[in-house]
Amino acid sequence: MGDGLARRVPEVIDVWYDSGAMPFAQHGAPLRNAEQFSASYPAQFICEALDQTRGWFYSLMAVGTLVFGRSAYQNVVCVGLLVDESGRKMSKHLGNVLEPLPLMEAHGADALRWFFAASGSPWGARRVGHDVLAEIVRKVLLTYWNTASFLVLYANAGGWTVAGLGSAPAVDQRPLIDRWMLSELHAAVRDVTGSLEAFDTAAAGRRLAVLIDDLSNWYVRRSRRRFWDGPSSPDGAAAFATLYECVRSLTLLMAPITPFLTDYVWGVLRSSDGAPESVHLASWPVADSALIDPVLSAQMALTRRLVELGRSARSGASVRTRQPLSRALIGAAGFADLPDELAGQIAAELNVASLDVLGGSSDPGELVDYEVKPNFRSLGRRFGARTPAAAAAITAVPAADIAAAVLAGRTIAVPVPGPGEPEAAIGADDVIVTQTPRAGWAVATDAGETVAIDTTVTPELRREGLAREVIRLVQDTRKIDGLDVTDRISLRWLTDDRDLAAALTEHASLIAREVLAVDFQSSAWAPDPEAREHADHDLGLTFWLRRA
Repeated sequence: MGDGLARRVPEVIDVWYDSGAMPFAQHGAPLRNAEQFSASYPAQFICEALDQTRGWFYSLMAVGTLVFGRSAYQNVVCVGLLVDESGRKMSKHLGNVLEPLPLMEAHGADALRWFFAASGSPWGARRVGHDVLAEIVRKVLLTYWNTASFLVLYANAGGWTVAGLGSAPAVDQRPLIDRWMLSELHAAVRDVTGSLEAFDTAAAGRRLAVLIDDLSNWYVRRSRRRFWDGPSSPDGAAAFATLYECVRSLTLLMAPITPFLTDYVWGVLRSSDGAPESVHLASWPVADSALIDPVLSAQMALTRRLVELGRSARSGASVRTRQPLSRALIGAAGFADLPDELAGQIAAELNVASLDVLGGSSDPGELVDYEVKPNFRSLGRRFGARTPAAAAAITAVPAADIAAAVLAGRTIAVPVPGPGEPEAAIGADDVIVTQTPRAGWAVATDAGETVAIDTTVTPELRREGLAREVIRLVQDTRKIDGLDVTDRISLRWLTDDRDLAAALTEHASLIAREVLAVDFQSSAWAPDPEAREHADHDLGLTFWLRRA
């Protein structure tokens, strides 16, 4: 301020009144610019931190109501304060302040935007740090990026372009996994649109994270072979069309939260058919309710739960996933009604030759032994002085009966002597159930659903397992040698292990098909500068490969 006399304007009431008058004072309204003011009043959405609640939110409401008879805003979010990863408020004297620019340089601006928009309720205290942002990059952004990269890689390798959408089978003619994925996509479009229209970015982020996981960790993984086959087959064409629609729509849905990454991916995906240059100029996707199939969604959810249970059973029995097994028995409501295609997904994921219903004709009887112990902490709260009587009553009931009830989410009536009710409903909190699978079986149970896997490894199954270990080894070697995913190879092998040699001979066609070998033989390679020698001492295998 320069020299001179300054006088206070008498009309100034209070600085918070000034902030409350901002919506109309900036236009000079209501004395002038009335049309411009009415077009922007009230605001659709305002947002400020917790410390501004009384000062700004209330002053806006009070002044707007006083002058115009209505609040100055329609929607408001009061955001919490930022704290460090240990929960302490950020402060310079504590030295725990994180500067935003170095954070963005380390993890990217989109990761920081996702954190603020989609990681938890905005009104709660937010723990921000390098570990939180690194997890967002790993679980969300990189998974999305890798899925888009997968599409581009195989589209370029197979010669697929957006023009191929017209030759893809109609949606109702595609495999169930395609119809499921498109159902989940359009349900996500509906849900994310509704959440953003309600200014709930956290709900939108959670729904997007689920869709990204569905697309990458189930659809792409279960459909990978179809992309290997290329777009020339109807099945491959359906896979490319489905994945393209999903990645394109997902890119549009993520754009408001992660504008930079999605705009780059959009530029890669954008065809030459007049699509906008930027994702932020493109139209928002519209959900097609005809493609949303709740029944198929529930069946696929059951399929995936059973797969997780089966993996848990195999892991508990220390049986490698690549080791084929003969059969699995399934006990779950709705399993018998699953389409063959989804049952096949379960068998393939669990690497078993066949599935049957637990309790069916192939059921060998009780697969586990149960031990049930009273949970005295829970019983003490319920029964007080009658706790010993309740524990004795539980012990007197056959363990299998109690286990069957509580594992299915039910209670079981147990007679408890003494004053009060003659019978007590015993549930999962009142007992501790231990399951011990019987020899030759791996069993996992959760919420009334059970998967039991026959872990007997016959010589034939062992040879097939060895063949799959070789496939894994050669695939890893292809990557190390810098081969493209579509490169065909010639492969020679030698081993002194009779079982391994038998496995390589018996399953030669399977190995050759999986590793794209057009020439697969047992012999040492004559000196060839292009053929690189590799050895695995654990398997006892030496092999040579080169591009065919």
